[in-house]
Amino acid sequence: KDILSNPARLTALVDILGEALADQGCETITNLGEITLIVPSERLADVAWILRDHPQLRFEQLIDLCGVDYAAYGKSEWATEEASTTGFGRGVDRDQELAVDDPKRFAVVYHFLSLVHNRRLRMRVYAGGAQPMVDSVVPVWAAANWFEREAFDLFGILFRGHPDLRRILTDYGF
Repeated sequence: KDILSNPARLTALVDILGEALADQGCETITNLGEITLIVPSERLADVAWILRDHPQLRFEQLIDLCGVDYAAYGKSEWATEEASTTGFGRGVDRDQELAVDDPKRFAVVYHFLSLVHNRRLRMRVYAGGAQPMVDSVVPVWAAANWFEREAFDLFGILFRGHPDLRRILTDYGF
């Protein structure tokens, strides 16, 4: 059964994460039958190895990695209340103040699968604001290579230790 239909599996995974990562400063959030592990950026490399190699975790597959920009999070620019019935209307307020130096402006979000334990996990690492940077997880999950390059290209997030961090989707003049 999946975790959503079996709350005991959710609780068990939260407990295992708490024990395995007790000294890493991580936080777990559960919502709608899913777990999000918030990891301090300076602990990312250590946590990545633990998630992959700990016998009770074994998150051996990186499913996805993406960048997130929280600059306008919670500030809606969609005018849905006044939208016309013949199409959509969009009232855009482009004068919003964006917190450039907010340490939680950019994040990298990872999705993992444990084939052995049939579990999924989301992990979020905040990368900073002015010059977002986190460690590369390519040494742990080789599949991260392309995903990290994409997050670099589209969000400007730097991945310390990446073997070939260069653009893949946009031109260097973009």
